[in-house]
Amino acid sequence: MEVTFAPRATALALCFVGGGIVLGSLSGLVPGLHANNMALVLAGVAPSVPGPPLYVGMAMLAAGVTHTFLEIVPTLALGVPDPATAVAALPGHRLVLAGRGREALRLSALGSGTAVLLAVPLAVPITRLMTALWPTVRANLTLVLGAVAAMLVVTERGFTTKLIAATAFGLSALLGIGTLDLSPAAPLDAGGILAPLFAGLFGAPVLIEAIGGEGVPPQDDAKIAASKRSVLGLSGLGTVAGAIVGYVPAVSSAVAATFALLAVPGRYGARGFIVTTSGVNTANAIFALFALVALGTPRTGVLVAVETASVPLSVPHLLVGVAFGSIAGAAGVLAIGDRYLDAVGRLDPTRLSVGLLCGLAGLSYLLAGPIGVGAYLAATVVGLVPARFGARRANLMGVLIGPIVVG
Repeated sequence: MEVTFAPRATALALCFVGGGIVLGSLSGLVPGLHANNMALVLAGVAPSVPGPPLYVGMAMLAAGVTHTFLEIVPTLALGVPDPATAVAALPGHRLVLAGRGREALRLSALGSGTAVLLAVPLAVPITRLMTALWPTVRANLTLVLGAVAAMLVVTERGFTTKLIAATAFGLSALLGIGTLDLSPAAPLDAGGILAPLFAGLFGAPVLIEAIGGEGVPPQDDAKIAASKRSVLGLSGLGTVAGAIVGYVPAVSSAVAATFALLAVPGRYGARGFIVTTSGVNTANAIFALFALVALGTPRTGVLVAVETASVPLSVPHLLVGVAFGSIAGAAGVLAIGDRYLDAVGRLDPTRLSVGLLCGLAGLSYLLAGPIGVGAYLAATVVGLVPARFGARRANLMGVLIGPIVVG
């Protein structure tokens, strides 16, 4: 390793990282938009960007990590989750309705920030471990995910609720099996069917329920009720779950959050969900980078964009992008999140919900064409099942687990 002092190169690299932070902030604050959609746009324009490919890669990593911090803001304020935050959506809304939205935002920032601090030193030993274990995991992946699906259902209370949970899981699994392999033509070459599916499954039902309601209530102070030890432990749980899916193909951070959900003790409630899920998302972005270097296969949309742009895999440089993206993301949650909640609280909830429902339909069209709109509407119907009958919405993660189980 050689250390050199190059102020011009450093300034240029930081400019690229700053641009990535801006893009990640914008994508994270757009309701229902996944980081992968933004990554595909970056991959398409990267060849025309004047500058070293390594700096372009640093910008991509900074954008992706910044997104993982800020995606919780529209999830809590508007009820439209990014796919990766869907598991924590409803518990987070409970905190917002109880006037604890500011605390929820800070818990998310703590979960993501702690995951960064834990993930970087753990990356090398976990990379070695997962590289050795991957053949066994791959051979038994169907059994593992089948067990997760069964646990989601059997841990519901009461026979009727279990039946509703199984129905919601089965319907969402069929929806995923029927749509996830589609590559529909769309106005934007950054699409995919996943964003419309999650907008319908997890976002639209919340918005429909908000019609005629009182909207976001005034929020109390931002004091965090969770202890430092619990935040560290829950962030560690999210980090481990994010590490596992960082090395396993076809398993997203949303599935990892479902795994982690089963391990969060009930006494931590909604706060535990938010901290753990935020840790999963950010840790996954970091461990996937090491998986790309070690195994040569990208595991996230952002890293697919990095590979497509022929970015040199210089881990120290790329980790700089991760570090600055993390700092900016945490600061962004604190600077923007409270204002976001206040602004939404001043709007008429019925008009806001109807407008967002139409906006999600338009976003589905832009990302996946007419098929995306159809998937969004079908997913909305399926998403109303657990919401109306009292089952956990996490059962809707069958949309990802089901297709993986059947191959």
